[in-house]
Amino acid sequence: MKRFFAGLAVVVFFVIFLVGLFIFKAFVNTKIAYAISHMPPPSVTVSTARVTESVWKRTIQSVASLNAVQGTNITAQIAGNVIAINFHSGQKVKAGQRLLTVDDTTQLAQLRADEANESLASINVKRTKKLIAHRAAAQSQLDTYEAALANVAAIVGQDKATLAKLNITAPFSGYLGIRQVSLGQYLASGTAITVINKWNPIFADFNIPQNEFPVLKVGRKVMLRVDAYPKIIFRGKIQAISSNFDPNSRTVQVQAEFANKRLLLRPGMFGTVKVDTGLTSHYETVPDVAVSYNTYGDFVYRVINKRPAASGSQTKPATTMQSVQTVEEVPVVVGPQVGNLVAILSGLKVGQTIVTAGQIKLHPGAVIKINNQVQP
Repeated sequence: MKRFFAGLAVVVFFVIFLVGLFIFKAFVNTKIAYAISHMPPPSVTVSTARVTESVWKRTIQSVASLNAVQGTNITAQIAGNVIAINFHSGQKVKAGQRLLTVDDTTQLAQLRADEANESLASINVKRTKKLIAHRAAAQSQLDTYEAALANVAAIVGQDKATLAKLNITAPFSGYLGIRQVSLGQYLASGTAITVINKWNPIFADFNIPQNEFPVLKVGRKVMLRVDAYPKIIFRGKIQAISSNFDPNSRTVQVQAEFANKRLLLRPGMFGTVKVDTGLTSHYETVPDVAVSYNTYGDFVYRVINKRPAASGSQTKPATTMQSVQTVEEVPVVVGPQVGNLVAILSGLKVGQTIVTAGQIKLHPGAVIKINNQVQP
């Protein structure tokens, strides 16, 4: 019997111990939860900047393609074998300079024969005129000889034109491209021989949307950049504006002219152009790194000062409570960009503080700590 009561006492003691341990753990967890609920939320360190007002020159930007002031493919007009090549690839040539000769031996022989016939026809005309002066020939005979002379003279002119086509020359001064033919090669009519381009000055052709058309004028200054020379700004002027709009894109073609004395620009290059409209615009601007671009809309994080709500056990007066800095997500409409500044067309005001670094860790309402010692 004594053993029974002793075992029961042990069991009761163990149960009381477990209940006490459970109550103690619950008490500790309550205190921890209370402490956590009264701790300030963890802060995210960010860099910030203020929204500023900037006055920018209004420009129109577009992608341009460079074209020669004069440029063409040089081709064979009459079929034949190449008997002489008088140029090399990339050569600078003058207008009228001979480039290539197609076999012209047959045409030269024909020219000599026709020139002989022309000489005979001329002699007949002169002799008949003398006979008419002595009334020894009829006027009709002179008319026949003069017609024959005119006919053979036209044939000689045709022979010379054919020979000119067989002796191919530069149509204007410029630079040749790569040679496409070889000595002795048979050229069919239309076979490409090379290209020739005049590079100085050079044209840049680009398209401008119709909403920008009112500010376009011949003579407007244009700046050009090409990938080949990223540090060089080429400066030119609008030389012509097309007389009609493309009905598909609703854009108008514009042509600007650029000096190219150093021959850095070549036909076929592309670049970006900016047209100076002569107007200025006022924008609210922020660093471009502040904008988070999203398919559903661009936004920035704006810094706001928020006073924490007082709890029921708060003993300090509201006036002594320190405010915390949090962020809110603000949708913005992005405008043009100059350097590392981007214009905000709507969503922000001058003087407001926005986050420029650390956005990836943020969410609306997140508490932040500002450190502007290192700017992005």
